[in-house]
Amino acid sequence: MKITDYIKQSNKTLFSYEIIPPFRGGSIDKVFKLVEELMPYDPPFIDLTSRSAESYYQDDGRGNLVEHIRRKRPGTIGISAAIKNKFNVETVPHILCNGFTKEETEDALIELNYLGIDNILAVRGDELRQNKKLEKNNIYNKYASDLVDQIQKMNNGKYLENLVDPNKTNFCVGVGGYPEKHFEAQSMKSDIEKLKYKVDCGADYIVTQMFFDNKHYFNFVDQCNKIGIKIPIIPGIKILSLERHLEALPKHFYLNLPKELIKSVEGKSKSEIRVSGIDWAMSQIQELIEHGVPCIHLYIMSSAKSAAKVVSSFI
Repeated sequence: MKITDYIKQSNKTLFSYEIIPPFRGGSIDKVFKLVEELMPYDPPFIDLTSRSAESYYQDDGRGNLVEHIRRKRPGTIGISAAIKNKFNVETVPHILCNGFTKEETEDALIELNYLGIDNILAVRGDELRQNKKLEKNNIYNKYASDLVDQIQKMNNGKYLENLVDPNKTNFCVGVGGYPEKHFEAQSMKSDIEKLKYKVDCGADYIVTQMFFDNKHYFNFVDQCNKIGIKIPIIPGIKILSLERHLEALPKHFYLNLPKELIKSVEGKSKSEIRVSGIDWAMSQIQELIEHGVPCIHLYIMSSAKSAAKVVSSFI
């Protein structure tokens, strides 16, 4: 079932979740346990992230920075199918542009279609693997809009090669949105114009980057509506749970943390931080529900404990 159909058929705000595949060599059992903890809260869908390889630098002990390559997490396609079949819940695998040729992307989408996966989140992804040497005529999707276009062409039966009697896929396509602007965008206006182009290419719904001040989301939705974006815009919420999040979240996700939230976390014990993070998320969610948002997407990644505490108050 498509995400947009869940939204159309619901008369209340839904709750969805985003988790990550296990590390290389890890076990799917941890993922299953996490999903099992979420099922009492009746999620319409669960996102499963993906990533290409990435580089990071580490001091070698002699003052030199040495580049290391962290290989990508495997298993997004297989785990998505396993979750859907084991728990009878829609799973939304993230499909990347960077690091994958259009041919590789088409093969992945064909496999997902075989497995009965109906929903895709199309994202650009990190930069490292996109410089891999091109072979023959293999080409890449440079932007998420290009990936959305490729998926919609497959939905219309158009593949990279001329196939005899090709079957049409039927994917519902989500894309990302940035209430506080994508860090590469020159302005909020230009960022939303690019988002509008993704919608024009065939995106069916938007999931926002996490934010901690609802005014960013409301302003974002207003600007999207003014430019003609009419598809569902699902707010993404992260429950702050560690003091190091005060530095890590703004650094990695280019967002702002309200001073009041920082004050409630800084220098506090782990239990106090957990309570503050839950209380803040609950306050955000209450206001979003009152404004009639179609769904709230919780970035829980690898632990359902705080999410369960929050969502149980609204169901």
